[in-house]
Amino acid sequence: MSKRLRSSEVCADCSGPDPSWASVNRGTFICDECCSVHRSLGRHISQVRHLKHTPWPPTLLQMVETLYNNGANSIWEHSLLDPTSIMSGRRKANPQDKVHPNKAEFIRAKYQMLAFVHRLPCRDDDSVTAKDLSKQLHSSVRTGNLETCLRLLSLGAQANFFHPEKGNTPLHVASKAGQILQAELLAVYGADPGTQDSSGKTPVDYARQGGHHELAERLVEIQYELTDRLAFYLCGRKPDHKNGQHFIIPQMADSSLDLSELAKAAKKKLQSLSNHLFEELAMDVYDEVDRRETDAVWLATQNHSTLVTETTVVPFLPVNPEYSSTRNQGRQKLARFNAHEFATLVIDILSDAKRRQQGSPLSSSKDNVELILKTISNQHSVESQDNDQPDYDSVASDEDTDPEATASKAHRQKSLDSDLSDGPVTVQEFLEVKNALVASEAKIQQLMKASRLEKQNSTPESDYDNTPNDRDLDDMGSSRKGRQRSSVWQSDSSGPDTAEPHVAPSPILPSTEDVIRKTEQITKNIQELLRAAQENKHDSYIPCSERIHVAVTEMAALFPKKPKSDMVRTSLRLLTSSAYRLQSECKKTLPGDPGPPTDIQLVTQQVIQCAYDIAKAAKQLVTITTKENNN
Repeated sequence: MSKRLRSSEVCADCSGPDPSWASVNRGTFICDECCSVHRSLGRHISQVRHLKHTPWPPTLLQMVETLYNNGANSIWEHSLLDPTSIMSGRRKANPQDKVHPNKAEFIRAKYQMLAFVHRLPCRDDDSVTAKDLSKQLHSSVRTGNLETCLRLLSLGAQANFFHPEKGNTPLHVASKAGQILQAELLAVYGADPGTQDSSGKTPVDYARQGGHHELAERLVEIQYELTDRLAFYLCGRKPDHKNGQHFIIPQMADSSLDLSELAKAAKKKLQSLSNHLFEELAMDVYDEVDRRETDAVWLATQNHSTLVTETTVVPFLPVNPEYSSTRNQGRQKLARFNAHEFATLVIDILSDAKRRQQGSPLSSSKDNVELILKTISNQHSVESQDNDQPDYDSVASDEDTDPEATASKAHRQKSLDSDLSDGPVTVQEFLEVKNALVASEAKIQQLMKASRLEKQNSTPESDYDNTPNDRDLDDMGSSRKGRQRSSVWQSDSSGPDTAEPHVAPSPILPSTEDVIRKTEQITKNIQELLRAAQENKHDSYIPCSERIHVAVTEMAALFPKKPKSDMVRTSLRLLTSSAYRLQSECKKTLPGDPGPPTDIQLVTQQVIQCAYDIAKAAKQLVTITTKENNN
């Protein structure tokens, strides 16, 4: 590997000599100091690997090398190459600059804010622009020009774009052409090797039919990258995919311990997650494995004659704004698992991943929700285990593992409940909320789409698939694709319209600061409600909902009675109608309510759905007012 390093290589961010790290998804080499900042940004911004002390798939390293050598850094520093940028005082960091704030501020601007990338001319319909870029990507991956494809991806081209006329994805095209480095780049940006074309063929099939056997084998590895990485973390081995072995399930040494009711509940909890939510949890654990492994490399390669300061430490997974606050909190709790607890969670995820892929049936879990609620209320502290790496029995292949053997170690899943820190959400609660809110999680994923509202002139899209009680949803039919359902709940208590018919439309919007301040108050009240839901304090629902309603009313009062903007009107309607419906749902918890017995779990689900709708609408209003007030 050292042959590859040349003395002419410099850090992409500060031009320091001999960079020892790579940012895989950015196609750059970076020095230790700049890497410390990259790590603090999170893997969704920069995926870092040490060039010498981290195992690399050869073609992945070759892909990063090619991008670096062909000037990929100019993609992220496009406007800095303009001579006028020097006149304006904009410059990149220097090796002599301090990490904080100088280098850190530059790196955040460069990669997180994308402050220096080339901007496309504004267009009315961003979906068309993204489609055009994706079509260009679809065509470009048949060539070896990696930097062109990285530039298209940086501008918004979708790695999983399904070409309607061609009937396949960019990864299919790259595989057919034998472009293994393009396949690596697409996979880094989320391309799925298991995606089928219009004829049911995968990129792996394309590669094999084209005689590109090395590429086909690599695509299979990429397909199992998550479970391979988890297995390697525990036992230093990976499955032999060439011979049909796709999973390794390590065994814990203390599997003879009794299986507690709490552990049974936790095991059922994991198994009862939908495939989508299970994948989210598995990806979160994958990110935590990456953080721990990178930490180990980081500590091993630092100059210990100087003190490693707190500013170079990444104590838990950085926040990803595209994830819900619940998910981000759960991700951060993973860092508190000691080695034994975390290994247990990894093993259970590997076991269930294998079960899901092979289609094994679940054991009966009809009492799962009741059992979870019961056990959560009886949580108790678990004594800390040693932080040394746990011992393992012989590593089982996928032929050795059966559901009974896997269940024998499920008692250690109690680690999901063992973190009784002063934080508002434990990992067990994180799982509990996710399982209870399969539909709500789909909505949460739409929160970040609101941040792109300023680029749209139509009502924002929302994919509220699998939402319970579809009769409660009004199909407006006004979305761009004509298939999304409105996020506005319809009921007798939906509250007054946000505008009066005789009032003239007004373009005036409140200040961004006022909207943010009210949003923070709404968020604080929502967090209190979610905490009450997690702790089964149903009698707190009504006072919480009333405080939320007051905060929503105050926020709505900041805006004109009839806003000129369609987006503002839509967001205000979602905000106020969700607050009214939240109050209606919370009143169902009152004792002595006539009619059939209240299903408290269903009520809780509806309550939290309303809360997320309120949070989404408030975020939309912040985004809109920020954009308008800055114009």
